[in-house]
Amino acid sequence: MSHTQDLLVEIGTEELPPKALEKLSEAFSSGICRGLEQANLHYTISQPFATPRRLAVHVKGVDVAQADQIVEKRGPALKAAYDGEGNPTKAALGFARSCGVEVDQLERMETDKGTWLIFRSTQAGQSTETLLTDIIESALAALPIPKRMRWSDLDYEFVRPVHWVVILFGHHAVETKILGVRSGRMTRGHRFHHPTPIELVSPEEYVKTLEAKGHVIPAFATRREKVRVLIEQAAEDIGGTAIISELLLSEVTNLVEWPTVVTGSFDEKFLDVPAEALIAVMKDHQKYFHMVDAHNQLIPKFITISNIDSQQPDIVKIGNERVLKPRFSDAEFFWQQDRAQSLESRLERLKTVIFQNKLGNLYDKSKRIATLAGKIAVELGQNELQGIRAAQLSKCDLLTDMVGEFPELQGIMGEYYAYHDGETDDVAIALREQYMPRFWGDSLPKTPLGQAVAIADKIDTLVGIFGIGLPPTGDKDPFGLRRSAIGILRIMIECALPLDLQDLLNISKDTYAAGILTQTDVNTQVFDFILERMKSYYQDKSIRYDSVEAVLICRPTSPLDADKRIHGVETFRQLSEAESLASANKRIHNILKKTEEPFPKHPDPTYFNQTEERTLYDQMQTIQQAIMPALKQKEYANALQQLAALRVAVDNFFDHVMVMDKDDTVRTNRLAFLQVIRQMFLQIADISRLQESGQ
Repeated sequence: MSHTQDLLVEIGTEELPPKALEKLSEAFSSGICRGLEQANLHYTISQPFATPRRLAVHVKGVDVAQADQIVEKRGPALKAAYDGEGNPTKAALGFARSCGVEVDQLERMETDKGTWLIFRSTQAGQSTETLLTDIIESALAALPIPKRMRWSDLDYEFVRPVHWVVILFGHHAVETKILGVRSGRMTRGHRFHHPTPIELVSPEEYVKTLEAKGHVIPAFATRREKVRVLIEQAAEDIGGTAIISELLLSEVTNLVEWPTVVTGSFDEKFLDVPAEALIAVMKDHQKYFHMVDAHNQLIPKFITISNIDSQQPDIVKIGNERVLKPRFSDAEFFWQQDRAQSLESRLERLKTVIFQNKLGNLYDKSKRIATLAGKIAVELGQNELQGIRAAQLSKCDLLTDMVGEFPELQGIMGEYYAYHDGETDDVAIALREQYMPRFWGDSLPKTPLGQAVAIADKIDTLVGIFGIGLPPTGDKDPFGLRRSAIGILRIMIECALPLDLQDLLNISKDTYAAGILTQTDVNTQVFDFILERMKSYYQDKSIRYDSVEAVLICRPTSPLDADKRIHGVETFRQLSEAESLASANKRIHNILKKTEEPFPKHPDPTYFNQTEERTLYDQMQTIQQAIMPALKQKEYANALQQLAALRVAVDNFFDHVMVMDKDDTVRTNRLAFLQVIRQMFLQIADISRLQESGQ
């Protein structure tokens, strides 16, 4: 008999929530594997399965039983186990009795602390089948389900009612009860195509059996790729290109067990409505895939995925077209009605929309953003009044019917309505770009005015929320402050904007009326928060953590400048002199940190009494002048490369010069000299923070 068997566990349910399905599937598979590992049961590999009506996992090569274990039980020390005549004491007799043996059957164990009596026995491992119920129940209990439900009059809770449970270990069906349902080998096929039970012979046959008999593709990745191919083929047949959002593709995959493609069309008159509104209806509300022509223009066609291989596909097509028409008619109506009023005419109504109870309404926020956006616009070489205008109008589209129905169109509809109102191109585009980036990896605003409004909006939120004492805590970030901070950094760095963050925070703070912000150090809090996010920003960019730390410890106020310094440090690290200079800087830092006595800001060369310190001083004077143009141009890699020329002189200094000289004047002069050396590097970064290669 084989010492391993394949394990299959399947939980059959009512339709599971599509957006949570992948997460549930991965967690269930991980939970089963974790349970096997905790029970000391080895396995080869696991494969999760997930459809709208089932969570399953196939684990290959599972031990049929735990290995036998040697159990050691330590008793009294030998000195306490026998008396002076060599007879066992009560301690030894009691220990032997507790182990069920005679004293002479006990073994002895030598340790550093002496010799002890010990009892060794073999504990037989349990069979895997006897452990499976607890393993499965623990995995199900640990699933990330925010709110569990009950069904019928049962006491069990799960994300959806459970209808069947399959547990196969090899060819054997394990019979137990999971969530009140008796397990076995009977699974179910597609709800409509094969609703009757299907017998499973073994875990290895699971996929093949469900696909061949049950009209179910259980593997999410296989089903997802099938859906993609169906969409692409249908689009090619129609003569267009389907726009496949990966998120929508996954969600649709989680809604079907046996995907079939359905194509449809809609009245061309609706193309007069902004394409984004039509796409929002198709994509977000109906889960349809929209199509474009060779010029990337929306065409009156769509593709959807059905869970039924219908005998009357035309009826399915007509049904999907019918449900789309009233939603498009609503969008058309909103489009017409909204343009009857200008964005500017909605400004006063912003006073009725609360941004945050303590921070006032959206009208107040728009005024604050306008002040800051105007200043940023000037910094970026733009017209201040245009920056103010864009920010004033930035929230007005929130009061339109279209955005009320489709919140995801905020900013986008603002651009359309601004063009209709006769606003300048820069203002109109800025209204769309103000929310960028909306998520990690999203596009950034391309226009200076859009960048100005986007930065101003995010800074205003950060200063306001921190200012009333509501920073993010743990995983909770209801105002999206981490996203705002990363957005500010991305715009300033990736769009190469030489803006001073500290200056902008000061302006933002001043836009708030007296008494609103209760945190007196709000700008320091926000600045530190954004610097902390900068560490996260570089995590995915193959830049070493200590390079980032070396720069941020100097608290540069311009994110773009910080970025240039970080890349300069990364280049510097490739030099042969880098490690030696970093080590010397560590040494300098430690000496100065331990020194409590005062010393002058600058050394006096007349007190130099050794050649090595005079040589280093002269080289420093020369290099300091040489690097000034590079520092001014923010060419930090160039500046650090020139500073690297100090390596030999610095090494000679530490090899031959005693910094902590007995003479007070010489000692304090040398301490001042070390401080100057350190400050030369701190103009760029604290390279003492750099770790040696391999650390």
